[in-house]
Amino acid sequence: MVTTHRTPLIVYANFHSDLAVHLTAHEVLDRWAMHASREIWLTRPGDVLVTPVPLSLAFQRYAGQLTAMPHESVTVLTVPPVAGAPFAEAVHRAGLMGTLRSLAATRPGIQLLPIALDVPTADLAAQLGVPVTPYGPRGISPGALSIADRLNTKAAFRALAADLGIRIPVGRCCEGSELEGVVTAMLTRHERVVMKPNRSAGGYQLRCVTRTEPWSAPNSLSGEWVVEEHLDVARSLSVQMDVRKTGPRVVFSGEMHTAGGAYDGYFSPVEESTDATTQELTQWASALGRHLAWHGYAGSCGIDAVLDVQGRLSATESNVRRTATTAPHALVDRLSRAAGLREPAWLLATGRSRASRTFAAVAELLREAGLAWTPCQAEGVVLCGDTASDGQALPYAVIAASRRRVRELQAQLGTVMQFEAPL
Repeated sequence: MVTTHRTPLIVYANFHSDLAVHLTAHEVLDRWAMHASREIWLTRPGDVLVTPVPLSLAFQRYAGQLTAMPHESVTVLTVPPVAGAPFAEAVHRAGLMGTLRSLAATRPGIQLLPIALDVPTADLAAQLGVPVTPYGPRGISPGALSIADRLNTKAAFRALAADLGIRIPVGRCCEGSELEGVVTAMLTRHERVVMKPNRSAGGYQLRCVTRTEPWSAPNSLSGEWVVEEHLDVARSLSVQMDVRKTGPRVVFSGEMHTAGGAYDGYFSPVEESTDATTQELTQWASALGRHLAWHGYAGSCGIDAVLDVQGRLSATESNVRRTATTAPHALVDRLSRAAGLREPAWLLATGRSRASRTFAAVAELLREAGLAWTPCQAEGVVLCGDTASDGQALPYAVIAASRRRVRELQAQLGTVMQFEAPL
């Protein structure tokens, strides 16, 4: 995770990558890319942000004020995505390679920070003549691209988990043509099973099947699939690591909020009552990090896991890339350090207001209500992303000294913003 850096960065928001899901799922990738504004929290003066969606001037000014840097000190380049193509191809089609080369030439030591380390991104960096961070001038280590590609699949993680002693749900990997038979066979041993594409994230095409309800296979059965026992989940947890040649380091952990199997928010740290569980998850992630380092990978990685109602922890997938929580965590870390808040509690969520407001109007409303983040109080609400085009969806972070205080501020926010449903 990058919180400070001595040389400039090209913060490269390549949501359109085939690491998490196949590029054919462009509607899903477009939806994820709508959150690209959060990448601004990784920037410092002199940086370049390459984003698939535009950032409003009001949001850029807000981010600059909050981080005490002139908003114009960060160059923002908007690159319209191309359906079914990696982000690097969109950069070429937009005719921005010359602009990026010119910007890089005036920023000695500049490096490229991608969301996902894929082959098109590595090629783009080579064409620009800039290294990818954190690999630096020595270049991407042999095997790094390959291991990142493999361990963003369910099957590869399940195979590695068995070798590393990481507990996983009972399940099977199969080809699409075998899916119906595998599901039927597993339903003889489990009342419910979950099926999902081998390369998937954010609940994409995840489906729960039961013995008693009729079901049909998905329309598209190409590629590999994973079928697992359905667990009665009490909590969904994750831990994020930073991998270097010297080994992995825990950056943060927390509890994920999910809706329909998809990420819908985050709360960190996990309650003290789950300390033993968090420790076990951290041990698993450390083992994964050491394996990645041995193969030459460096950068962000993490493990998602579920705690069932019996208190048993099972890992569900590895994410060898930056995720929806990494850039917001950089914001939390940045503001907390400046305010002297050493161990902050923080929450990420999206509320939907009954009223449509501009970004500037929302920011002013928070200030008037006394909810906006202030360094002197070391607590408050931060608008961590640009508002949606309808002016109703509001991505936000709440930061405070304790989980209890975070919840209090969140409840006050819901009242002030007139959110449609309880959070």
